[in-house]
Amino acid sequence: MKLQFTKMHGAGNDYIYLDCRQTGLPSDAGALAARLSRRRVSVGADGLICIAAPLLADADATMVMYNADGREGVMCGNGVRCVAEYLYTHGTRKELIELDTLHAGRKTLYRMGEHLWRAGMGRFSLRAADLPVVGLGKGPLLDMPLVAAGRSWQVFCVSMGNPHCVVFCEQLPGAAQLAVWGEALAQHPAFPQGTNVEFVRVENAATLQVVVWERGSGATLACGTGACAAVVISVVRGLCRREKSVEVVLPGGTLQVCVLNDDTVLLTGPAETVYEGKIET
Repeated sequence: MKLQFTKMHGAGNDYIYLDCRQTGLPSDAGALAARLSRRRVSVGADGLICIAAPLLADADATMVMYNADGREGVMCGNGVRCVAEYLYTHGTRKELIELDTLHAGRKTLYRMGEHLWRAGMGRFSLRAADLPVVGLGKGPLLDMPLVAAGRSWQVFCVSMGNPHCVVFCEQLPGAAQLAVWGEALAQHPAFPQGTNVEFVRVENAATLQVVVWERGSGATLACGTGACAAVVISVVRGLCRREKSVEVVLPGGTLQVCVLNDDTVLLTGPAETVYEGKIET
């Protein structure tokens, strides 16, 4: 059977998109995600995102995501923008799109220009129970000591609907270091469900450089929730300011993040279609 798909990316964070609004989710969506995400021998991606029928009548669709390892994900900041772009270019010509998610609530997307969307990402949380994190207290989880990959770390933990572990450094790790350090921190016993890991270099109050080890996918060119987590922790530490847009420079492109006074976070960035195709499943 041939499967129709759309390949899209946000700042290089690429997913395979399936329009399941009429057909329903594939019965083997997790296994399908793992199979199609393999680079060089399949479509290749950071995972699979299904665009399903809305959970509630006032939404435009529901986003259901799977990481490259086949496990269901919780939230993807680049993914929600791409879903909005897909809907906009496939009949939902609205400047404001409402998306349901299975685990991270309703997300509101605003069209800011051609292939450019702003996502309301909801409120961040520093509580251990919201990540979850064990053995580090109830929170806020700021400047916490951890030992991983044979060395000591000071980490900052935040939930953006999914868990993040933020590490500040004077120099960003290279690919080999990112693989070792990112994997060790992502699978640390303090994170029973795993975590995303962001290594952050602060250039100034308006610019961060970030590399990400994404839970379930590994090194990615960009991570929307990771960019949000990096800015949130920088704001909490007094390194960046609330109500001001912060530029987050990632290997695949640049995103803009703004932390508002009520702890909600706005994420702005590109959402682009690479190609559409069919693959034998």
